[in-house]
Amino acid sequence: MLRPSSVVSRCRGEGRLPLLLAAALVMALPGFLATACSSQAGTGTVPNEATATAGGSVAAAGRAPATGRRISSTRALRLLSQAARAAILMSYQGQEVVTRWSNGSGSVLVSDIWHVSGGQTVTQTLAAGNSLSSQPYLSSDDDSQAPEGVLGVTVPLIRLLETHYTAVYAGTGSADGRAAQVVEARRDDGSLAARFWLDDATKLPLEREVFDSASHVISQDVFIQVRFATQAQAAAPVSGPSDPPGPWTDPLSNAQLLALHTQGWLVPAGLPGRLSLFTGARTTTSTGTVLHLGYSDGLSVVSVFEQRGDLAAKLAGWQRTTVGGHVIYVAEPDQRSFTWSSHGMVYTVMADAPVQTVDAVVGALPHDTPPGFWKRMSRGFVRLASWVNPFH
Repeated sequence: MLRPSSVVSRCRGEGRLPLLLAAALVMALPGFLATACSSQAGTGTVPNEATATAGGSVAAAGRAPATGRRISSTRALRLLSQAARAAILMSYQGQEVVTRWSNGSGSVLVSDIWHVSGGQTVTQTLAAGNSLSSQPYLSSDDDSQAPEGVLGVTVPLIRLLETHYTAVYAGTGSADGRAAQVVEARRDDGSLAARFWLDDATKLPLEREVFDSASHVISQDVFIQVRFATQAQAAAPVSGPSDPPGPWTDPLSNAQLLALHTQGWLVPAGLPGRLSLFTGARTTTSTGTVLHLGYSDGLSVVSVFEQRGDLAAKLAGWQRTTVGGHVIYVAEPDQRSFTWSSHGMVYTVMADAPVQTVDAVVGALPHDTPPGFWKRMSRGFVRLASWVNPFH
């Protein structure tokens, strides 16, 4: 019988967004923590319309006139690419605050970050400003093959964002008291999907806001108290446990993913919400092989883990819930991690995405079909017959 703890953390190559996903594993992996409620307000300032340039409008979170799919601004794409590189190549330290709102409640994940140029990233995670772990979480990235970014700004995710959204340069602004260049991501109908504040001097991402289709802010990530340093100065003053054991393979190729599909593993090329498969890896644990698939549209990230077996009868820290008519388990208190078993496979979904997208993703994955009406009736008849026939 398998437990969600069999799912080993897979955080490399998906940007800082997986910090939120990793927090969902609090009951499985030491050093991670669950989210706490908060309603923290934004810190960045947005330029007004008078400062807009020809590269794009600086309209508020409302909708711009829908003119069909627009062409991304060259300047905006260049700035985002520079931001992804800066997050890898520069040495810096600061505090990252990840805030999510859903169904009237909020969650906050706070992490102290130390990054050495082209090397390791050390994250010491806290919740609502209170440390829940005496040990930091060390995330090694010294081969630069799956570089971690800041606020989800990585090369793979920027490419997906360019595919699914229109990137628009939105003038200048400020974040964390620093001058910033502002880039917006807009949907096909012109509505604002996200806004990025990039440090004017270094292009390092300082803030990101994500909006739902109704123009409500559903997430805000800020990188504050940023200090830049040499490689020696950037080293974290503390040490801690390395990535949880695995090890995970290097990203699987398309051919390897196709081979896994033919062997009975579920490897969908896409999931609801225009989420595209952009990374995959596997590892071997004491309970068998675990397959990790990463999906994103450039803003939202959903991780799907698969492992052969059946779910354990008791899951500490998880509660039963129903999503789309399917009975599954949701992790407490983050409410962003889901697990269930179907046809001899355990599925675990960790999501940093809007509720509607998460529900659609969970519903699109396999679930055991509940017994039909006539099967239930036939069971009832058999039970009734056993009562009537004393010799049965």
